[in-house]
Amino acid sequence: MDRGFSRKVQVHNDSAVTDAAFPIKFLILLTFTSFTMFLHRDLIPVLSFWAPMVLAIPTIRSTAPSVTVKNGSYTGLHNSYYNQDFFLGIPYAQPPINELRFRVPQSLNESWSTSKSATEYPPFCVGYGSDDFEKETNEDCLYLSIVRPSSVPLNVSLPVAFWIHGGGFFEGGSGDARYNLSFIVQNSVDMGTPMIGVSIQYRLSAWGFLGGSEMLETGNTNLGFRDQRLALQWVHENIESFGGDKEKVTIWGESAGAASVGAQVLAYNGRDDGLFRAAISESGGPAVLFFPTDYPGVYNSTTPQKLFTSLVANTTCAYLLGLNTTSTDSLECLRKLPFSEMNAALNTTAGGIGPFFPYIDNDFIADYPSKQLSSGNFVRVPYLIGTNTDEGTAFGSGYGPNGTGINSDSEFSDLLNSTGLLTGSNASLEIQKLYPNDQSVGIPSLDMYPELYTPENPLTAQVGLQYRRVCAYMGDVIMQGPRRLTAHSWTKFGVPVYTYRFNVLVNGVTASTGATHFQEVAFVFNNTQGLGYDTLVAVDPFANVTQNYFDLAQEMSQRWVGFIVHGVPNGETGVSWPNYAGNTTEGEKNLVFNVTGSYTEDDTYRKEGIAYINEHALDVYGV
Repeated sequence: MDRGFSRKVQVHNDSAVTDAAFPIKFLILLTFTSFTMFLHRDLIPVLSFWAPMVLAIPTIRSTAPSVTVKNGSYTGLHNSYYNQDFFLGIPYAQPPINELRFRVPQSLNESWSTSKSATEYPPFCVGYGSDDFEKETNEDCLYLSIVRPSSVPLNVSLPVAFWIHGGGFFEGGSGDARYNLSFIVQNSVDMGTPMIGVSIQYRLSAWGFLGGSEMLETGNTNLGFRDQRLALQWVHENIESFGGDKEKVTIWGESAGAASVGAQVLAYNGRDDGLFRAAISESGGPAVLFFPTDYPGVYNSTTPQKLFTSLVANTTCAYLLGLNTTSTDSLECLRKLPFSEMNAALNTTAGGIGPFFPYIDNDFIADYPSKQLSSGNFVRVPYLIGTNTDEGTAFGSGYGPNGTGINSDSEFSDLLNSTGLLTGSNASLEIQKLYPNDQSVGIPSLDMYPELYTPENPLTAQVGLQYRRVCAYMGDVIMQGPRRLTAHSWTKFGVPVYTYRFNVLVNGVTASTGATHFQEVAFVFNNTQGLGYDTLVAVDPFANVTQNYFDLAQEMSQRWVGFIVHGVPNGETGVSWPNYAGNTTEGEKNLVFNVTGSYTEDDTYRKEGIAYINEHALDVYGV
């Protein structure tokens, strides 16, 4: 779940070349460097399980780019700064409005003879959170955007990075400036291994994850995931028109986007439709598709039905249908409601109904994730997956009485009880032993934040005496444990998997928060310009930092490119990233990203606690 950020969409084209974020000297140097690199590389081998390709000396385009896809033609934008082509706001489905509201996405059913404009990011899908602050939202939102290097000959087929944004399944959009694909695409060009970037939008909140018998009986379940699937199918059918290789697609996401990647890997009981050849999950993945600590047993519980019934009851459908709010007429009534009424009922920022989340439908999500992983029912493609050291600080607050912190063992027991581990149960007692109130083993670590949470520490009043204990446990259940379970599952079935731990205190984040959720994103995207962070609740992660931070961003971005292009996450610098358990004599390994130099470590932190969580993923946590 991405917290506390909003952003401004920035699109650059030849008619608008004055932008303070891009100093002219930097832009001239960048374009010149990119061009001269190709002059010295008229033959670039790309090593892979993946095919070699030959690049000729490029031609710099100056006109608006145009492509023809299955349905017709699109005209995009040319960015002379990076010598890239943008195709923004291309629909991959019919608008999910009117009779198509709360239905599985429908493929486009029209064609056209004149070229359509693809020069603006689309409105965000309707969502409810800080990521949507001051953003245009709309039900008609199923669009994707493409960034390609225009310095590559059109007869060359490039690998494709398919980005799925996060936001807890209730907020966010592809036009978020923090997800600007230009920087990582430019990195790929500079490395001599160019790729194409695609970003998509999908339905959120109830618009994308409304459950209940009415949805199950009509097959209209987990619509947000089905949107993503249709976008993948569109890319498979059309990306060659943009110079992409449909056989070289890597799906990639963060947080809810990372869980979405996991859902696509598990989809239809692990059916391989040939839509992607590799996967990347940052802080999320297939082992947990939603937060079991907040909603125990969500995947197969009565909660989706209760939410559906509550939605009907809080609209005029309750009046129109009388007391029969669970009839099959309810869904049709919801489809006919004015958008304004539906939006008011669902707006959780103003007391609306929610949140809504993925659930087992015996179709797209065929079974519990832990069962599918154990039995090998997943698409067996190479996986890059990781977490941040202090993920739990994003999920460890407010569980005490009246939303305060946890201050005692009994309150910690109450927390476990509220998340499905009943007081006095074996599971509750075991977790209390495995996660003791010992600040030397909690998070953030004493190395990151040396102060103890004592009555004298002013932060204690906000977060509680047992904050480190709570954060360690919550982070392990939601993020660390599922990441390790995924790595073990891939290893069990002999599929390459690469895992990481991001251990950086980013500018603007306090030491008491540590290397928390979302903070790796700017580094992976190589967003050293800080685009999208100019808000009241966020600051530029690269403001007033040493060169080491910029070097790490370059390294991480290059490693992601290396994985997307070659299947191995190595760049031009840094230690070699080992397969998680490729050398069993050395044990299971993470790569640790640190501004003082990246290194490998044994994946053994909180080993006993995480092992218990993973061994009891189904019977205790219901995942």
